[in-house]
Amino acid sequence: MGSSSAAPAHRSVEGADLRIGWNGGGGYRDLERLRDDVKRAERDGFSHFWLSQVMGLDSLTALAAVGADAPGIELGTSIVPLYGRHPLVLAGQALTTQAALSGRLVLGIGPSHKRLIEHMYGGSYAKPLTRTREELRALKVLMAGDSFEFEGEEITVRGQLSIQAPLPPILIAALGPRMLDLAGREAEGTALWMVGPKTLSEHITPRIREAASAASRPEPRILAGVPVCVTQDKARAKLHAMKSLKVYGLLPAYQSMISREGLEGPEDIAIIGSEDEVRERISLYQSGGATDLRMSDMCPNEDESCRTRELLVSVAAELNR
Repeated sequence: MGSSSAAPAHRSVEGADLRIGWNGGGGYRDLERLRDDVKRAERDGFSHFWLSQVMGLDSLTALAAVGADAPGIELGTSIVPLYGRHPLVLAGQALTTQAALSGRLVLGIGPSHKRLIEHMYGGSYAKPLTRTREELRALKVLMAGDSFEFEGEEITVRGQLSIQAPLPPILIAALGPRMLDLAGREAEGTALWMVGPKTLSEHITPRIREAASAASRPEPRILAGVPVCVTQDKARAKLHAMKSLKVYGLLPAYQSMISREGLEGPEDIAIIGSEDEVRERISLYQSGGATDLRMSDMCPNEDESCRTRELLVSVAAELNR
């Protein structure tokens, strides 16, 4: 690590309880790299590790395969798209993974995006809220081991599972008001992406907490995903983030969150700056109501990646007690 990794004296992150985890993303092509990253996240003191379902490894299968090598860290999917996965199949896969992980799985689910579902899957994205509500209901009943017969607007389910495993908590990828209401009423919380601290405090947190309270449910888990780069060259790092995050600016759900935050593009969501500037932005998520952050490296070179990891390990050591 070069001299740029030396960190100045810093202020502590203060506020309500917050757990720091690592976002593995969805670009894994082989299990060994994933295994190494999960083990490193545990070794570095992160509370949780998140794997996305994109075009790489199947997230639930992969976590089941590598989880035994890092027995002290929570493992989650963020997220598994619901379209293309019948509730009986997804519930069985999630419970099997939960059994393999000895109860450490968090099941993040969501409807994904019209661009993916209609273009790549060839399905209809006409009623994503209805699809999520119906699948969530089915998953909860089926993973509890109960028989379920249901004919809804989007899905039909008839069956029962027999798998011995604890019921995994469910987080919904919820950004809009009605999806946040659903997450607060019927799930354990939400998994967010492309959400800044202003939007978190003014829109996400009050809405989901109100829904949970009205349903007499515990305070929801709010997991925010944040790309980070500790650097002295903000312009270069922002250009790298612009290229890396470009696709998210093309998706209406994320465009809405970026606009609500008062930003121009997804690169503006990334936390880019000095150690103290990154800590300050983390504290804004904390005061805005996040219970968990999943952090990802958004640096253009190895020196800055090392510096960023060093800072986040330090923050995790302070907060993950």
